[in-house]
Amino acid sequence: MTAIRFKTVVFDLDGTLADTAPDLTAALNHALGELGRPPVPAEDVRHMVGHGAKALLRKGLVATGAVSEALVDEGFPIFLAYYEAHIADHSRPFPGVEQALAALEAAGIAIAICTNKLEGLTHIFLRAVGWESRFAAVVGGDTLSVRKPDPAPLLEAIARAGGGPAAFVGDSITDTDTAKAAGVPCVALSFGFADRPVGDLGADRVIDHWDELLQTLEAM
Repeated sequence: MTAIRFKTVVFDLDGTLADTAPDLTAALNHALGELGRPPVPAEDVRHMVGHGAKALLRKGLVATGAVSEALVDEGFPIFLAYYEAHIADHSRPFPGVEQALAALEAAGIAIAICTNKLEGLTHIFLRAVGWESRFAAVVGGDTLSVRKPDPAPLLEAIARAGGGPAAFVGDSITDTDTAKAAGVPCVALSFGFADRPVGDLGADRVIDHWDELLQTLEAM
């Protein structure tokens, strides 16, 4: 077996490590309902995720009518309160994630998270799925003053996890743009929450299942 050259592998969370769409959809539609809006179909919500909770709410409002920042500000605490209370009711790690993470750990590779989900919500989710002490670093959308696709959060996650060389694994154009800006090789998933065909993301490699990750990293 060829050794993986990376010292650290960083992962996006929503749509990458876990299918969080069911609970994000429920929280979004709860907030929309409180604001007098109709619900957004779950499949549409999957393609709205990636820029943080407030951006998701804004997209939901755009999809159901007019939007203003005042309306976003009104709905945001409603969304957050509901989502925090139901953050892992139906969200689950993707098949093969646990095995892939364990294999990286067994190889002595540090694993970290870089997500646009608020850091506090990220830790709540990690505790809910039994991952509270799993990752060497967790950088959320509000950990720094900037968020993905700015490269700073990814570079911060790599530094906190012990440094590079590193690779980034994600599912969206936000993730691939972040990796490019940081000068970090990127693996994209074909089954995440992307709003466009995976071939258009510009990733260095694409995998169709988590059981392909180690072999892919070995080849990079």
